[in-house]
Amino acid sequence: MAKTTMIKAITQALDQELKRDDKVLIFGEDVGKNGGVFRATEGLQATHGEDRVFDTPLAESGIGGLTLGLATQGFRPVPEIQFFGFLFEVMDSVAAQISRTHYRMGGTVKMPVTIRSPFGGGVHTPELHSDSLEGLVAQTPGIRVVIPSGPYDAKGLLISSIRSDDPVVFLEHMKLYRSIKEEVPEEEYTLPLDKAAVKREGKDVSIITYGYMVQESLKAAEELAKEGIDVEVLDLRTVSPLDEAAIVETVKKTGKAVIVQEAQRQAGVAAAVASVIVEKAALYLDTPVGRVSAPDTPYPFSEAEDDWLPNKQDIIAQVRETVNF
Repeated sequence: MAKTTMIKAITQALDQELKRDDKVLIFGEDVGKNGGVFRATEGLQATHGEDRVFDTPLAESGIGGLTLGLATQGFRPVPEIQFFGFLFEVMDSVAAQISRTHYRMGGTVKMPVTIRSPFGGGVHTPELHSDSLEGLVAQTPGIRVVIPSGPYDAKGLLISSIRSDDPVVFLEHMKLYRSIKEEVPEEEYTLPLDKAAVKREGKDVSIITYGYMVQESLKAAEELAKEGIDVEVLDLRTVSPLDEAAIVETVKKTGKAVIVQEAQRQAGVAAAVASVIVEKAALYLDTPVGRVSAPDTPYPFSEAEDDWLPNKQDIIAQVRETVNF
């Protein structure tokens, strides 16, 4: 089993699903010959043809409308929104149409849609490219929101998303594309949606997180272990719907919880996770729930983002505060 990057794992998943099901279509801005901004679709048009992998105009609203129409006709569209900061241009299709069509049509029409999009900070992109807007879609009923934290999960979760008959927003953190490698099977495989995964076992305190912050949390956990603090790291993987059972289980185990997200404190899904803990596991808590997030300001220009983004040291500080409460 070879080690590979997350971007290569995503390309493998897309290639294998195009081969498996001729109803899968990939489209978006520059995803054809150019293979997308990050080359996630590199070589797919040459392999599968321009009818299966094709470019669209620079119009996210048009991509959303095309996605909706294709899904009603039995296709499995996998559109790419070039950066998730462009969500606002396609929000009507996502939140007002795709999310509620299955309900609106009494279950007679499925919405097997997987909307892929890169997001996340730490790579010094221009404005509106790095914003963590997952909270906007996580608060939209009828949309599943999946955020992998590494190559292995990315491939298995993406294949599961494409095969799902429900709409999925699949978010790919840009800093994860090429920064880490993991062993990834070359053959196709699936991972269950709506299921969190324990990425590090621990007994003293639980870090509950997702996306790139899983990697920062694991680094923090290794540092804290030197101080005798044994940290469990729970990767949500799907942030809507939340795996409430896994959240409750880890809190019962350790009695302490720190929720970590890259998004601003008032954004993301940390508040929803905290609500689950308070409603279903409050009596198991030894200390108040801690939170680590970006501050409640607009995303800064790239010169300041390293100071603005939460990191390993912020996580360590909050865990210490929680453990020593």
